[in-house]
Amino acid sequence: MLADIAGLLGLALLAPALQAQSYVHLTDVPDYDWHAGCFGTASGNLMGYWDRHGLPDFYTGPTGGGLAPLNSFGANNGIRSLWASEAGIDGRPANMPGHFDDYYVGYESVAQDRYVTAGRTEHVPDCIGDFIGLSQRKWTGQLMNGECVGNIDAYSFVFWDTNGNRRVNYTPANAAGEWHPDIQSGYKAWTRSRGYDAQVFTQLNDHRVGGGRGFTFEDLKAEINAGYPVLFFLQPLNQMFRTIGTNKFNPDIHGVMAYGYIENVAELGVSKGVLLRTSWASGDFNNLVEWGSAWLGLWPARGAIGYHPMPKLRSVTRNGGDVTISWDGPSSSLYNVLSGETTPTHRYQLERATTLSPSNFSPVGSPTTERSVTVQDCCAGENTFYRVVLLGSPP
Repeated sequence: MLADIAGLLGLALLAPALQAQSYVHLTDVPDYDWHAGCFGTASGNLMGYWDRHGLPDFYTGPTGGGLAPLNSFGANNGIRSLWASEAGIDGRPANMPGHFDDYYVGYESVAQDRYVTAGRTEHVPDCIGDFIGLSQRKWTGQLMNGECVGNIDAYSFVFWDTNGNRRVNYTPANAAGEWHPDIQSGYKAWTRSRGYDAQVFTQLNDHRVGGGRGFTFEDLKAEINAGYPVLFFLQPLNQMFRTIGTNKFNPDIHGVMAYGYIENVAELGVSKGVLLRTSWASGDFNNLVEWGSAWLGLWPARGAIGYHPMPKLRSVTRNGGDVTISWDGPSSSLYNVLSGETTPTHRYQLERATTLSPSNFSPVGSPTTERSVTVQDCCAGENTFYRVVLLGSPP
């Protein structure tokens, strides 16, 4: 079997099989080209992925008939509005400024936001970049996490727990107690603006904190195996800022999305490999980095950003003696290159109750990978409550 796989990959079998060989990746993953910021683009890959995998209201514009496309070239370039809305693009009126018009002057510009210099009110947040603080120079009241002030054009920020602990649904605030957007909190706020909710975490990489702490390769495997892409925040070691004039601004960073991993595959010469969407539309064969390598002088990553969208009921309808319950929710598939098998990763359990105080929810039917089920209407004339439970999410 390994010899056959090596032949398919155009590689020679260099060594005997190792234990715990793995070569898996999520399927149907967007690969957008850089636009208006690496983390804007990486965010587009992430949310475009989920638009294609069970959360159809993440993108509802005209490009691709409302389904986030797999690339951002040609007729698909309107998908860039998902993370950087712009006047006259993707069905937006030409006289209606968006993210690009209000904040982006030029790559790494430290100039004032364009809405300020134009003397107009900034637009109401409507794209991912707006919520994560991308290119927004207006956040200058204090150093962000004691590191830098910003954000300069094309850059964004994360408020990490510097001890390497995982922060879940963390919302940073400025000195006045007001929300100070970053990538983690911005993802949650943007998700809610789309009518959904999500659990979002950030955690420094284990290479950056040591002592058995931080996000590990095993953590990455658990996320991918459970059907969740992971974003990585790349930043040079010990570079917290760059000095321009008298201010400390964002250091060099890059944002990428991991959608698979390779472990102990001798014929690839890989011990712990990560499959990435690089945010440069690099394709499927130019995106493998070793977990501890020095890719671009930025990897190992500073930290990971995990994103778990939550299911939402769409409808409950009665028809004769049946009830049909439909919902939106994550629906990923994992492809095993070594075996050729594709496996759904998300399963749901429908539960029913006749009272909520106290609740008496109990399972109805078996777990399913579908997002709609029809069950017998057992309780006509009585109060009946339904909920959907997503099974098997990583901790």
